[in-house]
Amino acid sequence: MVDWDRQRSRLSDRLRERVADEDVLAAIASVPRHQFVPDDKRHDAYADRPLPIGSGQTISAPHMVAIMAEVLDLSPGDRVLEVGTGCGYHAAVTAELVGPENVHSVEYHASLADDARETLEATGYGDISVRVGDGKEGWPEHAPYDRTYLTCAAPEFPAPLVEQTRDDGVLLAPIGDGQQRLIRAEKQADGTLDSEDHGGVRFVPLQ
Repeated sequence: MVDWDRQRSRLSDRLRERVADEDVLAAIASVPRHQFVPDDKRHDAYADRPLPIGSGQTISAPHMVAIMAEVLDLSPGDRVLEVGTGCGYHAAVTAELVGPENVHSVEYHASLADDARETLEATGYGDISVRVGDGKEGWPEHAPYDRTYLTCAAPEFPAPLVEQTRDDGVLLAPIGDGQQRLIRAEKQADGTLDSEDHGGVRFVPLQ
């Protein structure tokens, strides 16, 4: 019998080398990643690497999910837009930090969105909102957002996502067609972005 709780705790401890935020580490230790990956990948659920989830998509490595959560500086009650639901794991980690009812996620692939909703419901995160659509258009009905992040790479921050993020809000995404960089951008009152580079990354492209 696999001790998933122990594996999850050990993963969280290993991530201390990269992440200092104790709330983020607790979130990683809380979300059952093995329930978000395909059955044939479950034995690798707590390895710190991305795994395929179907439709040409992946579940990000846990360290990347943790780093993005730390860089976003999430607080309880923050309204968050996620572009690229995938299997729902990243949204669940975010929900641990802001509350499930505050997470709104857009997924391009209907099959992935359906599976993510089922898994989120089964794991206690059913209040996360997931819809099928073009992530570049965001989800204007719930705007403005305090935090907006992409789990897929874009050439630049799509204009609708910038518009839907409040002034002084934060956007985070892998930016670049070839070489990708993790870019954190704070929206200024005049609509411009004050950006900072958090290093090279590799994500599947935004569709």
